[in-house]
Amino acid sequence: MSRVALYTGSFDPLTLGHVDVILSAAALCDRLIIAIGHHASKTALFSPEERAALIEASCGALLAKRNCQLAVVSFDGLAVEAARAQGASLFVRGLRNGSDLDYEMQMAGMNRTMAPDVQTVFVAASPGFGHITATLVRQIAQMDGDVSPFVPPQVAAALRARRQP
Repeated sequence: MSRVALYTGSFDPLTLGHVDVILSAAALCDRLIIAIGHHASKTALFSPEERAALIEASCGALLAKRNCQLAVVSFDGLAVEAARAQGASLFVRGLRNGSDLDYEMQMAGMNRTMAPDVQTVFVAASPGFGHITATLVRQIAQMDGDVSPFVPPQVAAALRARRQP
């Protein structure tokens, strides 16, 4: 029986912090599904299709080397419904700090009540990644700053291309 994990987020853009969580999750499952959440109230920098392509380009080979199959899907609605639809038995959540833990514990409790068959697993950020957020990366990119220390090369190139007139 294969173990399927679901890692949800906006991934707008994918950061090295996300990649850190993805690589840690690959050790916990046979199939990792990155689920790109759609939030109508937020204006995204990249379309779900662009984000999926960047995730696959940045992480596909890395996961293959770890014998973990990568899938990227989009969803709207509840993460528990996405987990059920994908046959996932694990939620993977990254933790950068204590504030993340407080929030993620609340979410894990709510998800566990709605989907008792899906367990939440927390992955602590590796040293050097805890300060990276997609929001800060977007802000730096919008001001023509160098985002290369915070994102995979494919994402840095996509952000540069987005800024070209």
